[in-house]
Amino acid sequence: MAEQRQDKAALISETRRRFEAEYLPDKSDKYDSRDVERLQQDDKWVENYLIWRHDVIDDTLKMIDESFQWRKEYTVNDLTESVLPKWLFEIGALFLHGYDKEGYKLFWFRVKHHTKDPKQQLDKKKLVAFWLEHYAKRDHGKPLTVVFDMSETGISHIDLDFVRFIVNCFTDYYPNFLTKIVIFEMPWIMNAAFKIVKGWLGPEAISMLKFTNKSDVQEYINGEYLPPHMGGTDSFKYSYPPLVDDDFQTPLCENGPITSEDEHESKEEIDAETKETGELNEEHSLNQKKMNSVEQISKSEETEKTESKPKNAKKALTTFKGPLLHISPAEELYFGSKETGEKKCLIVLTNVTKNIVAFKVRTTAPEKYRVKPSNSSCEPGMSLDIIVSLHGGFAASLQDRFLIMAAEMDQPSGAGVPELTQFWKEVPRTKVMEHRLRCHVVESSKPSSLTLKENAFNTPAKTNEDLHIQLTRLLQINKRLQEQIDRCLWFQQLSVVLSLLSVTVVAFCFYLTYTQRS
Repeated sequence: MAEQRQDKAALISETRRRFEAEYLPDKSDKYDSRDVERLQQDDKWVENYLIWRHDVIDDTLKMIDESFQWRKEYTVNDLTESVLPKWLFEIGALFLHGYDKEGYKLFWFRVKHHTKDPKQQLDKKKLVAFWLEHYAKRDHGKPLTVVFDMSETGISHIDLDFVRFIVNCFTDYYPNFLTKIVIFEMPWIMNAAFKIVKGWLGPEAISMLKFTNKSDVQEYINGEYLPPHMGGTDSFKYSYPPLVDDDFQTPLCENGPITSEDEHESKEEIDAETKETGELNEEHSLNQKKMNSVEQISKSEETEKTESKPKNAKKALTTFKGPLLHISPAEELYFGSKETGEKKCLIVLTNVTKNIVAFKVRTTAPEKYRVKPSNSSCEPGMSLDIIVSLHGGFAASLQDRFLIMAAEMDQPSGAGVPELTQFWKEVPRTKVMEHRLRCHVVESSKPSSLTLKENAFNTPAKTNEDLHIQLTRLLQINKRLQEQIDRCLWFQQLSVVLSLLSVTVVAFCFYLTYTQRS
């Protein structure tokens, strides 16, 4: 592995050297200086060019030259929403949304919204470049899956020039940026046209073409990210503005002070949580005795409420088992609508490694949510609770997503705020575990999930969900106490062994002294 990295580093260095010597002197005016600077600084970018051209430096240099000239021609570095016509975004022919089964972002081209018009062609091509550059900069070149949704299309939508431009973007301008092209319900009349497209792709890229219909598209994309006409359950409806994209950002109040209208509320929450923890510790022994009877009550109430639960309600305490963290719930956070009023959810992280694990929580709707804590660390073998709460008068949406990022830390590096900040700047992306959670809005009856009601533990009349949450908390406390007891027992056993060893050594010394005197 070390040799491979050294070889790759040598190829990157040689590519840069030859580009400066053979291309830059004669063509500097044809390149954007920002791209040239990035080439010198971004190893991953150069590596992607090499990968896409099979580590052949001559071919890699030709691709860099062609892509740099194209980037300047299309002013890729300066493409923003404001410089493109608003109607291009409004029609919704191109956008990023959802993920395939391998976790790659989906780049949608809804062909029925595209019509061939030479006057609009340049703007439409720039829109493609805008989306690709927007995603490439944000996710540092993580590959995409392209979806050609060709349902309800006909002859009037065929535009081979535009299709060729999209193909060329991936084959010539954005290296190592394509995982597959999923073509959904291609009309038979377009078979001849796509034979031409195959010729543009080349033999290797042809294997990336996946022709699908309603019966087999879910081999590549889960139903949760497919619209109903493709056999999926995604209720997402395209609209603009704002820009449609799962852009994970820092949520409100990331481990920092809470201001304005939330200040009073947050103080009350902290006091309530402190009081709650104290009460739980005091009542822990009592609750342990009552656990069996509470479980029986819980089960009977669940049986009574089964019919009133929504069909898509998930079972409580489902767990995603990652290499660094176990995350519960595994897939969805349940929030209430404005009518039901449930505004808090609990995420439980469990460190399954032998090192400290740093984590960050990001969301696609940072203006809506507070996450406490959203940037912290978890000790080896320990569990940690994260409270996700809606801010102010906002309501949860099915399009809201949360991203949990985690990476192992070296024990001596510390886990304070400065150390965490520096750690996330330096940690390689390949060592970061990522897991996504989506939001589920409960319109009426509540599913059995990790949803926290206001003052749930202090309410005299306990609902099934309240009891379930209390049991969850008690089980977590019990687990932590058991871990502490195990550690104490281990130290106790170690102390006994060391004491016995000391007594043995002392006795042996006395024995030696006695034998020498005699």
